[in-house]
Amino acid sequence: MTVRMAVFGTGYLGATHAACMAELGHEVLGVDVDGEKIASLAAGKVPFYEPGLPEILQRNIKSGRLRFTTSYEEAAEFADVHFIGVGTPQRKGEFAADLTYVESVIDTLAPLLKDAATIFGKSTVPVGTAKRLGERLRRKSPAGDALELAWNPEFLREGYAVQDTLHPDRMVLGIDDTRSGVAESVAREIYAQIIDEGVPLLVTDLATAELVKTAANAFLATKISFINAMAEVCEAADADVTVLADAIGYDARIGRRFLNAGVGFGGGCLPKDIRAFMARAGEIGADEALTFLREVDNINMRRRTRVVEMAREAVGGSLLGARIGILGAAFKPDSDDVRDSPALNIAGQIQLQGASVTVYDPKANENSRAIFPTLGYAKSAEEACAGADVILVLTEWDEFRKLEPSSLAHTVRQKKVIDGRNCLDSARWRDLGWEYRGIGVRVHSD
Repeated sequence: MTVRMAVFGTGYLGATHAACMAELGHEVLGVDVDGEKIASLAAGKVPFYEPGLPEILQRNIKSGRLRFTTSYEEAAEFADVHFIGVGTPQRKGEFAADLTYVESVIDTLAPLLKDAATIFGKSTVPVGTAKRLGERLRRKSPAGDALELAWNPEFLREGYAVQDTLHPDRMVLGIDDTRSGVAESVAREIYAQIIDEGVPLLVTDLATAELVKTAANAFLATKISFINAMAEVCEAADADVTVLADAIGYDARIGRRFLNAGVGFGGGCLPKDIRAFMARAGEIGADEALTFLREVDNINMRRRTRVVEMAREAVGGSLLGARIGILGAAFKPDSDDVRDSPALNIAGQIQLQGASVTVYDPKANENSRAIFPTLGYAKSAEEACAGADVILVLTEWDEFRKLEPSSLAHTVRQKKVIDGRNCLDSARWRDLGWEYRGIGVRVHSD
């Protein structure tokens, strides 16, 4: 069954959701207050890098199933199902989430809703938000009790967002059990094709649905910081964290995925989400339950400092006047997202200590330049490494994994490489005369 829906927010989450819902056969209107962004999307151009999304966007615009607007009035008239997919950044000067954009959607849309409608929240919000927003929605709308708000958290991985939307490993729907329950039947209509594939739909209360996303991110962050803590121990003990991770990863209770030591996590989700989780736990009287996340955050940030130290050691104890080639600026491969990127943070720290830094990223150069215009930027790995005293690999793009050490040997000043993601073939680089350093990897592993 075709559903007419509006998706509010056309950033990474909203644009992906809107295009993918149209791909499922629904009629979709993407809504945003940013006219420039709307014009770009309406022209079939995605304002960020996400594999597979441009094709789906253009196909569904052409079919007429997907349109974009800045008009809330048009959205209220067009649809009786509304998705909220705006950002919830970290509040300035605090750990807590800034809900300004979510609340703005509710406050602007509610007075325009005169008939029954269902609103699904997809943004990551602190537990308790959905119940409060539902009450606010009904209080501000002429439709009143005819409106139902449910929470349907997203679990998108940048670089795999289309796959994660159309073929997720699970879907979660939080409903207000004091309401009619129409939200569940509407969700089952919207996601019928996905459900028919056997993807489980977990229906729960509002609070649990909100917690699923933050708990999942907290667990993932903890696993990454755990192996980075082990890397610190391995460096002190002259052990090898990659072999350690392989060994403990065979235990089915632990698993090998995300046990990769490196410069740590970043991006627009994990860092701000675990901080908001801690802040909210304190507000509801459960602060002691999440104190461990403070150390998870500390470990993560400490790895960035450690890589800067490694670079300084590699050039003789002072970065002043050194030339550093940095490969990678995005917080992860297959993305142009540089929000809280460890790679870009490290590049900035190194430059502040007096080095000349040149960065190359296959997709994130322009976004990086907007944040750190004083860094040098190159159009290729070879150009970034020209004359370098040491090379730092900080984002594990396949292009960097497959780099031939011999192709860079003639362009660098010194054959030294720091593998911040443990993604290179260390034996090959060493065999070809390079001084190789990894994260938590034995200096003399042979």
